[in-house]
Amino acid sequence: MNPRVQSAAILKNNLQSLLFVLPAVLIFCIFYIYPFLNMIFLSFHEWWGIGPMHFIGLQNYTEIMSDGLWWDAIIHAGYITLIALTFQNALAFALALACDRDIRMGQFYRVVFFIPPVLSEVVVGLMGNWILNPGLQEGQHIGLLNHFLSISGFPHLVHNWLGDPSTALTTIAVVHSWKGFGWGFIMLLVGLQTIDKQLYEAARVDGAGAWKIFTNITLPMMLPVILVVMVLTILGSMQVFILILSMVNQGLVNHTDVPVTGILTSMIGHGRFGYACAQAVIFGMILVGVAFIMKKLSDKVKQA
Repeated sequence: MNPRVQSAAILKNNLQSLLFVLPAVLIFCIFYIYPFLNMIFLSFHEWWGIGPMHFIGLQNYTEIMSDGLWWDAIIHAGYITLIALTFQNALAFALALACDRDIRMGQFYRVVFFIPPVLSEVVVGLMGNWILNPGLQEGQHIGLLNHFLSISGFPHLVHNWLGDPSTALTTIAVVHSWKGFGWGFIMLLVGLQTIDKQLYEAARVDGAGAWKIFTNITLPMMLPVILVVMVLTILGSMQVFILILSMVNQGLVNHTDVPVTGILTSMIGHGRFGYACAQAVIFGMILVGVAFIMKKLSDKVKQA
């Protein structure tokens, strides 16, 4: 074939391929790259949303370093994440182990366990607020949980679960874990089903018990999947906010504040767009750092 004709054909194929991906690239640039770069640009300015912007350099970042409420919000998100990593993933793993066996109605359980993740966070938050409502109406508790405790003979356990700083975060974390455990359940179940069943049969022939099989076969084979689930749990739990906005309907308070709600408060409540962008940049750096650490840990596990 003539080299010029061949070059023209290659160029035509490349242009056709480019035309196919161009709409997706344009959408990505307009709705992701440009807002990201503009957010970094705004973080170096003082801007109230209307009027001129004033360049202030690193002043927003310096202020964040001494903002106690912001770092409290980071700690709150970390606490919710810790409960999700332990309670949520332990529940997901236990249920995945149970459904991996040939149990009765196994397919039904798989569908049921995946219902919470597909529900809207607003729906789950409003439902949680109704269940945990501390109010009274005609001498009866409105909230389902407090009403159940009252009629069951445990009136001393009736509590304002979301209004008390000592229980609010734990309550939110439990509801968040209930909503999110289905994702981990599905991923862990798929991981369990990829393990060769002949390994279990050989171990049983050698006289290994259930615990030895779990620690020597199941757990090592599942470590890569577990690490992926942990990364997704951390990134999802650190960014939780719609659930909190739906549950804490009396308005945001300090003991339920998390980074995203703190950013919304700075931007919408106080009108400090530049400061909110600086908070978002720092929060994004924290998430990227956590994801990088987990990636390195995952690589070491795969090499082991």
